[in-house]
Amino acid sequence: MFDFVRKHTKIMQFLLFLLIFPSFVLFGVDGYNRFREKGEAVAKVDGHDINQSEWDAAHKEEVERLRSSMPSIDPKLLDSPEARYATLERLVRDRVLLAAADKFKLATSDQRLARELQENPTIASLRRPDGTLDMDRYRQLAGSQGMTPEMFEARVRGDLSTRQVLMGVAGTGFATAAQADVALNAYFEKRDVQLARFNTSDFAAKISPSDAELEAFYKNNQALFQAPEQANIEYVVLDLDTVKKGLTVNEQDLKTYYEQNATRLSGQEERRASHILINAPKSASAADRQKARQKADALLAAVRKAPDSFADVAKKNSQDPGSAPNGGDLDFFARGAMVKPFEDAVFAMKKGDISDVVESDFGYHIIKLTDIRAPKQRSFEEMRPEIEAELMKQQAQRKFAEMADAFTNGVYEQSDSLKPVADRLKLDIKTASNVMRKPAPGATGVLANPKFLNAIFSPDSVEKKRNTEAVETGASQLVAGRITQYTPAHVLPLAEVKANVRERVLAARGAEQAKKEGLAKLEAWKANPAAAVLPETAEVSRDQTQKLPAPVVEAALRADASALPVLVGVDLGAQGYAVLKVNKVVARDEAKEASAKQDRAQYAQWVTSAEGMAYYNLLKERFKAQIKVAKPAARKSEELAQAE
Repeated sequence: MFDFVRKHTKIMQFLLFLLIFPSFVLFGVDGYNRFREKGEAVAKVDGHDINQSEWDAAHKEEVERLRSSMPSIDPKLLDSPEARYATLERLVRDRVLLAAADKFKLATSDQRLARELQENPTIASLRRPDGTLDMDRYRQLAGSQGMTPEMFEARVRGDLSTRQVLMGVAGTGFATAAQADVALNAYFEKRDVQLARFNTSDFAAKISPSDAELEAFYKNNQALFQAPEQANIEYVVLDLDTVKKGLTVNEQDLKTYYEQNATRLSGQEERRASHILINAPKSASAADRQKARQKADALLAAVRKAPDSFADVAKKNSQDPGSAPNGGDLDFFARGAMVKPFEDAVFAMKKGDISDVVESDFGYHIIKLTDIRAPKQRSFEEMRPEIEAELMKQQAQRKFAEMADAFTNGVYEQSDSLKPVADRLKLDIKTASNVMRKPAPGATGVLANPKFLNAIFSPDSVEKKRNTEAVETGASQLVAGRITQYTPAHVLPLAEVKANVRERVLAARGAEQAKKEGLAKLEAWKANPAAAVLPETAEVSRDQTQKLPAPVVEAALRADASALPVLVGVDLGAQGYAVLKVNKVVARDEAKEASAKQDRAQYAQWVTSAEGMAYYNLLKERFKAQIKVAKPAARKSEELAQAE
């Protein structure tokens, strides 16, 4: 089919024109685009679908956020089915909370939105030395997230509204000390135990399987001895680093950028101030606040009468424990570091000035501006390397967008070779041997990317050695490859894997013998407890496992406390078998007051979190939230080990 399309391109173009043109006439371009882009519904909340394109966009945004905050994160983790499903769950959660906020009329005022934006450190960094917002950079910030400033602010407003949905539960959750102690005492309770181990290795050492046994095991378990499919490949990568190789930055552009951005790149003005704080939180009564204000007014009068006494007055009277011992000194700080009323006052003062009484959420401040440190403007030569890097990056991003189309079309239109597109775009053709469908241990870059490997091992690529499509493997990175030699999966000859077969037979029979011996001892010791030969006792708990296997600890803690002492058998699978004697319950060690207080606070957080989750589940039911995509099955430990 694909061969026919490639050989009769013009005919197919004419047929497609005849098929597609009427749809534009009947439904319009916008309708056609909406139909094409919408995709199938992957979830539903409150009667509204979440479609595939929304899911893809949300995951792409999440990936970009994680990559920017954790540059060294393994790309395999970000593009796994589990990661994509987690994004869908978060998207559903956001829609449920948005529906609840709308239903419960939880709106966000303009004042609350303004305060949130003022407290945002990223936006604070966009302020000029005079405190005004650099709107051009603000638009760039919003544009980098695919939004206008209005869209960005609407999104923040929506986030604030949805936070209120769960705040009623999260803000009122608590647990009494008595409740916490009952649960924590039970959780950290210990057991006095003795343990007899029947290890697989001890029994395996006494087994000598025959060649016939090995051959029989090999024939019955050939899936264990199968070599995976492999391929030798060649591939080309288009990314920003590749694009940069052919670019140069004009000298005049560097100087122009420096002239326009020198002040911003040199940093912000910093100011040093001291203050005297009289505490008066907004939750205080009007009488208490009035009393605090009167005290602040009296101290202001005193320091204005004797400005040199400011530090001594602050030491004796300021209620800020962090700065009072230093005479109220707050050291140097830039805009965005302090609450707005305090910041506005400081940046409106001259060196040596003492402010009027300034009110903030913390109380009443008297401020003295002690120093001003203007940013040192660096020379063009000092800043040249970083300016050149920035302009090169911008230029490369624009060039990449142009080259991406040529790359995508080139690998498809001349699908039997990567050389034409490599020559045209000046790309290097790279090679790799023994590539498998799953990333090999230690693989990096595109060879560790599941999307690219899936494309390499697609039927069209394997059977016809065609180029893969252009696969997006990262931010501003496209890759295409083709198979040059393919080896299908096959069972390895017994002679090659005989040592592995023997090892597995010994492990299987050793575990079988260990379990048999352990069960026999368990029955004998139950019949005659005095005959039990067990090592010294040890105390185990959930937080003090004494390095015992998890199934042993779990069995010890689950033993019926009313029937102690008791003997319990524990199957350890491939590790063998264990016979456990639980002698008695040991009460939790009495915690110090500070530790107990911390544990109770942690327990209260657990309770609050559980209540919040229960409330969210009720909201999911109320707004009929439904995920239509199957949840990825948990991977087996062997698969996880291979992935690592």
